[in-house]
Amino acid sequence: MAHIERVLLVDDDASVREALGQTLELADLTPTLAASYIEAKDHISRDFAGVVVSDIRMPGKDGFALLDYARSVDPELPVILLTGEGDVPMAVRGISAGAFDFLEKPCAPKEFLAVVEKALKTRALVVENRRLKRQVQQGDAAARLLRGSSDLSRKMREEARALARSAADVLVTGEPGVGTAKMAEVVHLLSAGSMAPFLKFSASAMSPEALTTAFEEARGGSVFLDEIAGLSRPAQFALLELLETHDRPRLIAGTYADLRGKAEEGGFSPDLFYRLEAAVIRIPPLRERREDIPVLFRHYVNIACEQSDLPVPEITPDVISRLMAQDWPGNARSLMNAAMRFAMGLTEGEAQEELGLAEQLAQVERSLLIAALQRHGGNATEAAKGLKLPRKTFYDKLTRHGVKAELYRA
Repeated sequence: MAHIERVLLVDDDASVREALGQTLELADLTPTLAASYIEAKDHISRDFAGVVVSDIRMPGKDGFALLDYARSVDPELPVILLTGEGDVPMAVRGISAGAFDFLEKPCAPKEFLAVVEKALKTRALVVENRRLKRQVQQGDAAARLLRGSSDLSRKMREEARALARSAADVLVTGEPGVGTAKMAEVVHLLSAGSMAPFLKFSASAMSPEALTTAFEEARGGSVFLDEIAGLSRPAQFALLELLETHDRPRLIAGTYADLRGKAEEGGFSPDLFYRLEAAVIRIPPLRERREDIPVLFRHYVNIACEQSDLPVPEITPDVISRLMAQDWPGNARSLMNAAMRFAMGLTEGEAQEELGLAEQLAQVERSLLIAALQRHGGNATEAAKGLKLPRKTFYDKLTRHGVKAELYRA
């Protein structure tokens, strides 16, 4: 659980305000100083991960008004009241109105910090419980949307979770069809701003003015710019300026281009590239994680059947072997299209007819390997004997064709 160290300190007396602020800083806490109700209220929100310390007597609206406002925004936000001499009865009234505690001025640093630390611990528990509740409600977006059993997929999910927990802008890279937009959505759903807007745009269509509007509309959430390499030069400069502003949404950029190469050649802003490369998630192509193909294919077939109200057809080991033997240059998008055709009962015969002699021979060899495994109940040693092949050669061929003996065990 992250340690919350923010303290909004409100007092119209500059000397008191500065002295207590220094006390907080010396205790490694982060104070935000305000001199009035008006100045303080803009810092208070339901997402404020800290506590409020406020003087009661202030010109204009007083500490009670600030307490009422804080409780209207978040009833679980701790507010500590500071009282002058003779104001203790007022402070007690504040406790009954929902204040966390009160302190008499001048207060000793040790006593002051003890109350503040207690309030911070209370706030930390509230924030953590809300985060866990949100996670339960949403499920783990990484596990739900980024399917796959390979080590590369597991690593990719962990990267998404880690970067989502940070406040960093994120660059998602990968070949066409790998699903950069889906990864961007996962990062957003796992982030602290998951309840705020998630806006997606094609970078090539974004003008400087459109970028500014998007950042305003997605405040607190995330803006995804698909194919960031297509962003015009004026829009790149505008984006750099927007990234320097505070209280802005997280930027998630997607690309399948070589941004580094483009930056070195002058086709993309080097400043923007170096800003984005600090936090990168690379989505590996399917040919690097073939063991994910069966998981993804079955998932896509189930979705296609559900959407079209069709019965789910049997997905035989032979079908899986053929799928795993392909390189899938279109990645997940192509595999999804294949799953849709399969769900509708359309065979992959047309694609097979375009194979060359070597590919057709490979298909025959693959079929013979599968048939041998089926005859021997998945026993690779017996299957190798049946084909009169050395055991190592048999295993090499299984690996080359993406065939797993365990799929055929009786």
